[in-house]
Amino acid sequence: MNGLKRPLIGLWQRLVAPRMVYGVRSADGGWRAHSRIGSHTHVEARERLVLGDHVFIGQFNFIDASGGLRIDEGCQITNFVSVLTHSSHLALRLERERYWGHAAPAGVQRAPVALGAWSFIGPHSVIAPGSTLGRGVLVKAGGYVSGDVPAFAIVEGQPARVVGDTRELDRAWIEQHEASYGEPARLAYEAWARGEDA
Repeated sequence: MNGLKRPLIGLWQRLVAPRMVYGVRSADGGWRAHSRIGSHTHVEARERLVLGDHVFIGQFNFIDASGGLRIDEGCQITNFVSVLTHSSHLALRLERERYWGHAAPAGVQRAPVALGAWSFIGPHSVIAPGSTLGRGVLVKAGGYVSGDVPAFAIVEGQPARVVGDTRELDRAWIEQHEASYGEPARLAYEAWARGEDA
């Protein structure tokens, strides 16, 4: 029995271990071959999730698309993140015991969320219903985002506030690595950062 135990445990661990699932069907009908979602992430109302390609959604996230969710190309959602498009905190108090089993309780708030292209959501962050992130945004770990975040903003804190601009980070890296990054890549980045690719 002991000789069989170790292989069985190994098989069990491989079966339940987190892994990435490549290729995702978007609510708009498109197949996103380069997008991937962690096997241990829960997507609520997948039929309302409009997804760009090259999207990464890591492990142990709660992605609520019930109020409408658009995740643009290249957006990365790390691990332990909640993206919410509805909230019931008001309904619980308004309806109390009537809330349970009610098809449409008073006070449930639903609002779509949009995550801009090539944005990055750090671990343990929360994106509240009705939030919109512009492209190139960086949400630092543990951020609570509620409302609109301008393109290229770096935000942190609870509530999240703008503390920088991702283009400054990018330009510093490009200057330091100019020889290996190359002129064509730098010019393409600068055009993108100016919005000339839209």
